[in-house]
Amino acid sequence: MKYIILSFVILLSGCATKAVPIVVKFPQAPAALLEKCPPLKTLPDESKLSDVAKTVTQNYTLYYECVIKYDAWIDWYQQQKEIFDNVK
Repeated sequence: MKYIILSFVILLSGCATKAVPIVVKFPQAPAALLEKCPPLKTLPDESKLSDVAKTVTQNYTLYYECVIKYDAWIDWYQQQKEIFDNVK
C-alpha cells in the first residue's frame, strides 16, 4: 500500500509543471520593403526642352509608383504592428 501511494504521488508531481509563458513576436518586415524611395532624376546644366519634359514625366511616374508601392504598405504594416502590440 505504501508503494502504491508513493508511486501515485510521484506520478502526480510529474504532471504538475509550471506553465511556460509563450511570447509571440510580430513578424519583421523584409528590409527591401522598408527602404525609402529612390531620389528623383536631375537634369544636366545644358539640356533641351524635350529632355526637361522627359525628366519631369519620369519623375512623376517614379514618385507615384513609389507612393503606391511603399508608403501605403509601410503605413499598413505600422498600423498592424500597433494593433498587435495593443492586444497584449
